[in-house]
Amino acid sequence: MRTRGACGAGDVSDALIEKGMGSMTATTQIFATGALPAPRRADGPDLMGHKPVARLADYRGSGEVGAAIPRPSLSDREIEVLLAWLAADSKEDAAARLFISASTVSTHLARIRAKYTAVGRGAPTKTHLFARALQDGYTGLDAW
Repeated sequence: MRTRGACGAGDVSDALIEKGMGSMTATTQIFATGALPAPRRADGPDLMGHKPVARLADYRGSGEVGAAIPRPSLSDREIEVLLAWLAADSKEDAAARLFISASTVSTHLARIRAKYTAVGRGAPTKTHLFARALQDGYTGLDAW
């Protein structure tokens, strides 16, 4: 005799019983079919064993600007090189604007990236460095 729960999930229940997972309630059957997401505990996995989903509130800071984001201490010259490189099409163009060599621009950028990585905010690409410059107040969107 097959017992049918809500939404006709008897087939799911039978399959789970055959797999040795035991009898299920109608509510658990609904979650097992994926019709609804399983409820979650705040600090652990849900009833189906899935880890908690991150919420927007998990990423919000304390409300103070820059309080939750660690900033590396960039020198004035590093900031100048960073902004010149962001505005240029190439390292050579930035170097010409600053009257330095392209390898010096590369050295500054390597040090800037290392400093961001050291505070847990890696910036492996030009786009990442642009985002960091915006986040840390070295430039604004109105300048671009």
